[in-house]
Amino acid sequence: MEDRDTGAGASEVGASSASPGPSGPGTAGWQQRRPTEPRSADGQAGDATHHQKGKPKKRRKRRRGRKVFARDEAPQGNRSPGKATVPALEARQPAAPAISPVVPAPRPEQGTRRPPVHELPVFAALDLGTNNCRLLVAVPTRHGQFRVIDAFSRIVRLGEGLTANGRLGQPAMDRAVEALKICGDKLRSRKIRKARLIATEACRSAENGVEFLERVEREAGLKLEIIDRQTEARLAVSGCGSLVERDTQGVVLFDIGGGSSEIALIDLTGRRSPRLANHIVSWTSLPVGVVSLAERFGGRTVTRDTFAAMVDDVAGRLASFDGRDRLSHLKASPNFHLLGTSGTVTTLAGVHLDLERYDRRRVDGLWMDRDSVDRMVERLVGWDFQQRCANPCIGADRADLVLAGCAILEAIRAVWPSERLRVADRGLREGILSELMADDGVWRNDGRGRQ
Repeated sequence: MEDRDTGAGASEVGASSASPGPSGPGTAGWQQRRPTEPRSADGQAGDATHHQKGKPKKRRKRRRGRKVFARDEAPQGNRSPGKATVPALEARQPAAPAISPVVPAPRPEQGTRRPPVHELPVFAALDLGTNNCRLLVAVPTRHGQFRVIDAFSRIVRLGEGLTANGRLGQPAMDRAVEALKICGDKLRSRKIRKARLIATEACRSAENGVEFLERVEREAGLKLEIIDRQTEARLAVSGCGSLVERDTQGVVLFDIGGGSSEIALIDLTGRRSPRLANHIVSWTSLPVGVVSLAERFGGRTVTRDTFAAMVDDVAGRLASFDGRDRLSHLKASPNFHLLGTSGTVTTLAGVHLDLERYDRRRVDGLWMDRDSVDRMVERLVGWDFQQRCANPCIGADRADLVLAGCAILEAIRAVWPSERLRVADRGLREGILSELMADDGVWRNDGRGRQ
């Protein structure tokens, strides 16, 4: 089951997709057409000749449309295997297919040199959750931003049956391992400067979670770390920093996952730090997500009474959150809003926009007012399972989970009512990449990573 990818085909991460940057050289079309093997001047596969001097003017003229970026990126088949983070391949691996980069940033000012792609450091983030396995590979661009150069996302339902059994099931583990093998091949096909590979609630709470990760290391060659809930909440906040505008005073950011839901209260009334996570004044992680809630209450046939029971279950958990009132002085402010980063809110946004096919560029950064959210939740609750399956933004893979997500959302909205909800199709992976790049210093005033 392939999940819609949340990394490719979007605006440059760190910038709101509501205002995509202008197009220019190196657009997605060139990356998709570029062969995995370098081509010679006659167009046949072979040694690259892009750097040869003294080529006939006529030959260069015919290649003008792609010559800028032909110089900029080394063929993928010639990349060195990653170091430290993932083991080297015993045999040479084929190059991973290029993934469409995001809308390029404006061209550098005249007289400045844009670093070739192969000279930029490459960073990677992998998130193995209760429902999804996701990978992003990116290079830094302008300060605080990066461009995705490869991505992978697949629904694996690792947490299937975990609520009832307390253990990860064999079919679920098999699905996850197969997806992680693909991620491992992608990582080993590139020279990765730094990577962070995390596992969240399913591995955190399962009796055999550590045992499963040992299997992953043996079979996929990847060593994942199980992060705690506070780290998960912080990374979700770090991944959404650019969607919080300068005049914002307070935000409740929530990430509705498969096995847990993280909520962070962010106070921005003081001097603003470059890192949004530094403004977290309170946070909680509810041990309930779309998979666990749907397994307990049912996901295929959901009556209005069942939906109300799910909302009440989550509301009871939120009632014990001691820090829930830390933003009470801002809730009436027009500069206070909710920020949701999860499949639930992106699905609602897609249904709201009546998309014939899910489009991350239109969803990420979208504002929805209170009435619009009310209408979409009411609409979904009124649909039966087949109607949910038929919607292109839900599909069969999410049809039994989306109402559980809506129930969690409704419980959150009851505690922190707001006139506005901003939708984020980004999260943990983007947060990991942002922190890795900032800690590595790629955005310092040395010219690297800037455009």
